[in-house]
Amino acid sequence: MKGTKALVKMLEDENVSTIFGYPGGSVIPLYDALYDSSIRHVLVRHEQCAAHMADGYARASGIPGVCLATSGPGVTNLVTGVATAYADSVPMLVLSGQVGTNMLGLGAFQEVDAYSVMMPITKHNFRVLDVNRLPHAFREAWEICNTGRPGPVHIDLPVDQMNSMMDVSFLDEEYGVKPVDEDLSRLPEAVRWIQEARKPVILVGGGAVNASEEVMALARLLRAPVDHTLMGTGIVPSSYELNMGPLGMHGRLCAKSAMNDADLVISVGSRFSDRTYSPRSRMQDPNARVVHIDIDHTEFGKHGHENCIDLLGDTKKVVPMLTSALAGYVPHQEWTDAALGFKKRCRCDTDIPREPIVPQKIMHEINKIIKDDTIVTTDVGQNQMWAMHHLNFEHPRRLLSSGTFGTMGYGLPAAIGAKAAKPDSDVIAITGDGGFQMVMQEMTTSLAEDLPVTVVLLNNGTLGMVRQWQKLFWDGRYSNTTLRHDPDFVKLAEAFGAVGIRVEKPGEIQDALKEGRECGRTCLIDARVDMDEDVLPMLPADPNAPIAKGRCTY
Repeated sequence: MKGTKALVKMLEDENVSTIFGYPGGSVIPLYDALYDSSIRHVLVRHEQCAAHMADGYARASGIPGVCLATSGPGVTNLVTGVATAYADSVPMLVLSGQVGTNMLGLGAFQEVDAYSVMMPITKHNFRVLDVNRLPHAFREAWEICNTGRPGPVHIDLPVDQMNSMMDVSFLDEEYGVKPVDEDLSRLPEAVRWIQEARKPVILVGGGAVNASEEVMALARLLRAPVDHTLMGTGIVPSSYELNMGPLGMHGRLCAKSAMNDADLVISVGSRFSDRTYSPRSRMQDPNARVVHIDIDHTEFGKHGHENCIDLLGDTKKVVPMLTSALAGYVPHQEWTDAALGFKKRCRCDTDIPREPIVPQKIMHEINKIIKDDTIVTTDVGQNQMWAMHHLNFEHPRRLLSSGTFGTMGYGLPAAIGAKAAKPDSDVIAITGDGGFQMVMQEMTTSLAEDLPVTVVLLNNGTLGMVRQWQKLFWDGRYSNTTLRHDPDFVKLAEAFGAVGIRVEKPGEIQDALKEGRECGRTCLIDARVDMDEDVLPMLPADPNAPIAKGRCTY
């Protein structure tokens, strides 16, 4: 069997239904094989967005996304999207074309050492120098991207090998990766620490995305406050009374208060990143303890506490073991009451009928139309933080955002990928005029592929987050953060064939959102918002600097 047909067959055998890609010389043979395949190919307008779409597909579905690009600039254009997925532990199969093996290292047309380029931003990568090794590379790549801590895996495909004939017997060989390491030897000690704690807090991160029910069982048993990271949004329902909300630089003050006062944090799949767990938002008790549950041992030890127990394993397995061992646990009612008090004093009013529109009001209106299966993607910057802080989600995999890598331009292509994965769900992309202009060509992709999404564009004519830092920490010296000569986004949307709606008054927001949801095609809502409205509260890195609270009175 020809190598290209063998690859397509293996993709079909893994029930891959969609590939996001862009053709070029070294992958024409593979595209020829796709011509006769049942796999849907989504033709993007830029390879970076192919990776973001595969990322959105994977986050929305839990199934690895697949992206494909040609050699040279095709594969280097994938890099930002692949790095974004790697930073946030998103399973993805990355396929790249390559010049023939006889031309490697000779500076052939569109040659780049994709193997080396991808190495630091993938879990593993392969270069198929012998077509008979293709099944081994594919089978292991598929397993690796799903096993343990998920992440992207790359396969580089030299064109001469993909055009060669492969012995089909290799398709039947079994390949496998070694089991994920596990160390739960200190589980009994962790149980004792939880029983001894008077003020425990649960911190939920993206590593618990498949363990929502298990985390909730533990939370209900302990009656302890629950903080979450950006990646952990929705794992504990927003409606749960002890969900304190997001912790960190732009998190909720009640989440910070609960963490500051705690004597034990039970971290479930959180990395203790600097934006979440800082000197301002960490436990303040020098004798505080940490029980850290994670599937990746490299994440241990980043919190800075000496008293810690690390439990290495899958959160979906480890959390029920903790819960079972804690049967009969008696919650500390005074701590539960204190947490509820923090939350009561920290309710922000988002229904602000002010002109120019403030973004909080837009989040308030979006909350009204979010259903159980609605998926929201965000770009990076102020729009991302407003969404994290104010939107309510009852399930995981409903808020998709670039966390660790902070990639501008993520929101729109990720929304298209999510729509491909969940065609019956409403998908909303929240973005700013800076990030949107990096990827706005993908409006065409959404329309051409009949993947309608609603784009809520928070248009403030500036790079809002950077401007906010300049305002608060750089004496208002606004250097190169004003987006001069932005296009007319409504006309731009209409030029693509989408629906364009301009919103300038608070009372217009809800009607625009409903039209976007019901129009049956991609809709861009150009919401003119106040450039001087900052994302608050904000915890400065300097522990001696005052906290910027704004409308948050607690």
